[in-house]
Amino acid sequence: MTTDESDRYRAPALDKGLDIFELLAETDGSLSQAEIAKSLGRTPNEIYRMLDRLVRREYIRRTPEDRYEITLKMFELVHARPPLRRLVNQAMPLLQQVAQEAGQSCHMVVFERNAAIVVAQVDAPSYWTLAVRVGTRLKLTSTGSGLVFLAFSSPENRALMLKGAGEVLTPEIEARLPTIRKDGYTLMVSEQIAGVTNVSAPVIGPLGTVMAVITSPYTERRDRNSSEDQAHTLKLVRAAAASLSKGRTEE
Repeated sequence: MTTDESDRYRAPALDKGLDIFELLAETDGSLSQAEIAKSLGRTPNEIYRMLDRLVRREYIRRTPEDRYEITLKMFELVHARPPLRRLVNQAMPLLQQVAQEAGQSCHMVVFERNAAIVVAQVDAPSYWTLAVRVGTRLKLTSTGSGLVFLAFSSPENRALMLKGAGEVLTPEIEARLPTIRKDGYTLMVSEQIAGVTNVSAPVIGPLGTVMAVITSPYTERRDRNSSEDQAHTLKLVRAAAASLSKGRTEE
């Protein structure tokens, strides 16, 4: 299509909205209405209505300082249902392998719509099991999966995630995040159930961000060596997460 032909099908309002969205996506931080207008070569009045619509549709947010920044909504849409189904389908054999070899249940969590949500789960093969139901919304600051998401996020995205989830990051929890990122996993004693340690590792996507977290709510067993058993479960969880990361990267 030539330039003249493409201009025939221009949608000025859509172009204006995309220009604003792309500008904010490329900006480290937030911008005022005047700064956005100047960067795009427009007047503040020209972009006021578009900013209002983008805020109302939750693609961008207006800060208390009257500035604008991008939200995670586009990220959620890009990783919506069809890709999520593929991710779950690829993950299930790996989760089953972890559960079978570790003798522990295992689940996978993604972050969408301002929450960490369990999207896949496999029971332990024994007659007893501790499992988290699919669809459960998990806290970011008090679960192994949540801490992994926070540890591998940029400060800007971390702030957005916490704000959307309505949670506050305490200095104690924040101090743990660099170690989790460095180690590539976390062993977190459950804040909800005694005798359970959340064994969690990230699934890294092609752009280096965490697409999902694989977690085994490891339950201590008196008929096994707890330290060796937990270390084995950690090894299996990390291997499953690494394998899924590799598979997604090579798609």
